[in-house]
Amino acid sequence: MKRKVIFVLCSLCAVLGFFTILSVNKVLHSEWELPSTVKTEQDGLRIVLITQELDTPFWRLVGEGAAKQAEQEEVGFELWGSYSNNQEDFLKQVEIALHSKVDGVIVQGIDTEEFQQLTRIKAASYGIPIITVANDVPVEKSLRKTYVGSDHYEAGKMLVEQLVGDMGEQGELVVLGDFDLDYSQRLRLEGMEDGLENHPDIRSVYVESGSSDEEAASAAQQALNKHPNVDAFIALNVRQAGAVMQEISRRTKLGPFYMYSFDDGANASDLLMEGKLDALIEQSPEQMGQKSVEVMMQWLRNEVVPLDSEGYITDIRVVEGKGGTP
Repeated sequence: MKRKVIFVLCSLCAVLGFFTILSVNKVLHSEWELPSTVKTEQDGLRIVLITQELDTPFWRLVGEGAAKQAEQEEVGFELWGSYSNNQEDFLKQVEIALHSKVDGVIVQGIDTEEFQQLTRIKAASYGIPIITVANDVPVEKSLRKTYVGSDHYEAGKMLVEQLVGDMGEQGELVVLGDFDLDYSQRLRLEGMEDGLENHPDIRSVYVESGSSDEEAASAAQQALNKHPNVDAFIALNVRQAGAVMQEISRRTKLGPFYMYSFDDGANASDLLMEGKLDALIEQSPEQMGQKSVEVMMQWLRNEVVPLDSEGYITDIRVVEGKGGTP
């Protein structure tokens, strides 16, 4: 009985061994080739730039700079966002990007609790790096990796020095700004206040200008009533500058007044060219877009870890208007 069992087992082993050798021989001598690995678009890195001001020349330039750098880096790039400061739609776009698990998000920072929740909690849970561009938020509130854009504090100081050069060491200044300033505007205001400390004979007053053109016009009217000797106006939000100038021109000529602002609004360049602004701080939006993609790729490729939490500062300059100065 044992001999029969041994014989059967040996026979099975012989048969299995024969077919195994035959299969190996076929593989070794086969003319088939294993398919080469094809790198699909999904295998590559993907970066999204999100803004709530897609309809402005400033942000179009940010997008163009980012797209050029993304092409150079050979990384997938998309520009998302909303129009006309639609904050609800903007936040929805940020959330969609995080749920889509993109590799990196470059975003216009807004200093709100909702934005902070998205960048501090959801982005962190997905492990997606966030870089703010043009408008920053405090790093401790957002946990963003870094910021790319202007030094807004320095921009405020530069504008004060321009005003002093135009107006002299004496005069009265009205600064117009929203009731709830965003982080970048607060930095600008702080820079102006520190710059004015060196010029004690220039008296300044802050006037809340609301968030609409009607409120800005009303604020300008009240400022003229309460401060009839005012010499200069600085609009922290250039979108309100047109309404302010229109209100002033109803009562008197614009000529006697110095007018200043910043360039992050759609009509800033037009107001400057028309001579309605004496000067503004011009930023470098295309450079912001380019640099933000560059540092994002440095992070994703582990070339620079950690990124500089203080930020990567882009160029700013004073640009004077044509014929606006009295």
